[in-house]
Amino acid sequence: MTREIEARILALEGWRAEKAGEERRISTVSAGAGGVVGGVVAVIVRVLGGG
Repeated sequence: MTREIEARILALEGWRAEKAGEERRISTVSAGAGGVVGGVVAVIVRVLGGG
């Protein structure tokens, strides 16, 4: 393998790892937002006497 091809492969692997990290971060943020919304709904239901 030439150095140019190796460099391209390394760049692609780095890009893929970066994309995977972004996807995990977005998933974590979404899960956190869902938890916050669920908590707010639980408080509202309790205040209104439903729980």
